[in-house]
Amino acid sequence: MGFPQSPTQQQKMESFSRARLEDNGDSILGSYSSWLREHPSALCTFEGIMKKAEGKEIAVFLDYDGTLSQIVDNPDQAYMTEKMRCAVREVANCFPTAIVSGRCREKVYEFVQLNNVCYAGSHGMDISIPLASSKSQDNRHQTRALDEKGDEIVWFQPAQDFLDTVQEIMRLLKERTTRIDSAMVEDNKFCISVHYRCVDEKDVGKLKQIVESTMEAYPTYRITCGKKVMEIRPPVEWDKGRAIEYLLESLDLSGHCNVLPLYIGDDDTDEDAFKVIKRTKHGFSIIVSSVPRETVASYSLRDPNEVHSFLTNLAKWKRSASSS
Repeated sequence: MGFPQSPTQQQKMESFSRARLEDNGDSILGSYSSWLREHPSALCTFEGIMKKAEGKEIAVFLDYDGTLSQIVDNPDQAYMTEKMRCAVREVANCFPTAIVSGRCREKVYEFVQLNNVCYAGSHGMDISIPLASSKSQDNRHQTRALDEKGDEIVWFQPAQDFLDTVQEIMRLLKERTTRIDSAMVEDNKFCISVHYRCVDEKDVGKLKQIVESTMEAYPTYRITCGKKVMEIRPPVEWDKGRAIEYLLESLDLSGHCNVLPLYIGDDDTDEDAFKVIKRTKHGFSIIVSSVPRETVASYSLRDPNEVHSFLTNLAKWKRSASSS
């Protein structure tokens, strides 16, 4: 077995200049103003964005935590404001709209409480869409069901075969992390989140060791890191990027050059969706961040307040365009 070579001084300097990785998951790359030249504000450039969208059909995809709600210490209290809910409702009245989150789908619905949007939970591994809207030909992971109102829906769950093992891992992590004060293991159905936002800094290393040692028995499962959270996902080639591709196909919007997907998100997991938009060269990718960070997104917004302003402007633009 070969051993990695020590980096040269030049490589160290290049690495240092590229990024300084902080524990919150954000890469501090330089001043925010210079970063904005690469990722301009979607509010300041709103007219230019909409000019590109003239005569096109926009499909809107939104992350939840840190995008529609503020990041909070207790993830069970990540409530969206009523004015944000109104803005999302108005946007969904104008465009096909979906919430794409790492949370379990049911929990996201409890937070959002809107019936005119589609929901994709577990990083897109648990999608619900009205039966009448579903045009996808992928029947391998689709099942029909009834929603709370008795309407027929389609569930798309590509990780269904791994559910029992995910639940087994979750039970082990809950048992083994009890001695770490303020650690929280969240059941997101097809994936697991281990939160350490409120854990004492001296205990964070211990918590990560517990998670990593537990996962040694499940080598095919992935551990990824977000903002003060470790996430465990099953060995399925699926992410938020593939989720928006599936949703576009299901809504019969895939492969049309006049369709522009618009995705807004704040997390590293949203980069998979940004990459899909960049690869297809159609649409708008918007990162939510108040600090410079590494991203393939084309535009930026500082925080959920700016997200609200952007969504409000988007709905107004659509109404104005329709009336004229």
